[in-house]
Amino acid sequence: MAMRTSASHEDCYLSKKIYVGNLPFSATEQELRDLFSPHGSIDTVNVIMDRETGRARGFAFVEMSEASSAGDAIRALDGRDMGGRPLRVNEAQDKPRRDATYGN
Repeated sequence: MAMRTSASHEDCYLSKKIYVGNLPFSATEQELRDLFSPHGSIDTVNVIMDRETGRARGFAFVEMSEASSAGDAIRALDGRDMGGRPLRVNEAQDKPRRDATYGN
């Protein structure tokens, strides 16, 4: 029987940046800090706001200090209820670069 260590092998390749989706529009940076802090040290929290309305758009990015903490947070919080909505919590993906010549 193989022993498991606290950090899984996949955590070695996991980004420290986490996408948090399906947030209630009332979600605040402090609420996300409170939600994620039991899983490790947090570097940044960025709740994405709508430019025109000034209201939260329903998603955010949280950057943890350690990749293993990010993995723990993803496993613990994906699907968790916040304000009556199940959160989508997963590794943030880099936004694809837009080619400046595309469509010109």
